[in-house]
Amino acid sequence: MLSKGWDPLTISFYRGAIGLACFMAWTLLSKMKKQDVSLQLIWWSSVAGIGVAGNFTFYFLSIESTSVLIAATLMYTAPLFVMLASFLLRLEKSTWFKWGCIISVLAGIVLLTKAYDTGSSAVNFIGVATGLGAGLSYALFIFGFKNASESGRPQLVLTFAFIAFSAVLAFFIDGKEAASVFSSSDAVWFLAIGIVGAGLSFALYTIGIQQTAPSTASIIAMVEPVTASLFGVVLLGDELAIVQIIGMMIILLTVTTLSFKKGS
Repeated sequence: MLSKGWDPLTISFYRGAIGLACFMAWTLLSKMKKQDVSLQLIWWSSVAGIGVAGNFTFYFLSIESTSVLIAATLMYTAPLFVMLASFLLRLEKSTWFKWGCIISVLAGIVLLTKAYDTGSSAVNFIGVATGLGAGLSYALFIFGFKNASESGRPQLVLTFAFIAFSAVLAFFIDGKEAASVFSSSDAVWFLAIGIVGAGLSFALYTIGIQQTAPSTASIIAMVEPVTASLFGVVLLGDELAIVQIIGMMIILLTVTTLSFKKGS
């Protein structure tokens, strides 16, 4: 979508807005009571929504300034932000096991994405800053959702989160470009990005995050670079180098181990 000239803010807005439609439908199909809604739920859901807005936007901006591989690596520094915040707020205990998992997965991502190749001209300050901003925003979403889910069901939390998401980005998008999406030949792609990239992915993710600690959830979510690489190999005919395969195995082994020890 970026290669076709669409603004990152427009792509992010439609991804979230279509996701909102999915979550509203999920909420309407569920049996909800008025007392399910509280100020605490709305507040923390809004925090999560702002985190998602930042994550989507900074990620696309980082891709635009650098590359998908570099942007993905920088975005998945999120566990570092989550861990530090968890320790400062005394939400989790610091253990060598958790630190080892974070270091291991980050090393695997660097190998998988070849981010160590700093000779590329694609690396620049804006790309690095926005990539790290995507990671920090992702960490904000995790904390916001974790707190909101203690006061309400996930579908309700996601609905309020993406209402906040849409409200925030509506102030920044180009209205004319956003309106042109409806008559564009890329409208189907916008719909697919929203349904799969927001509706389905967040619905599945939120079910899992409720059962884990914030740092654990953030690390497990880092299998996305692996699935993205597999997608490229199977459907696009891309090939993985030996070093990338090693990185993939490090991530999978770490995530599997962490899943069995999530209570540590």
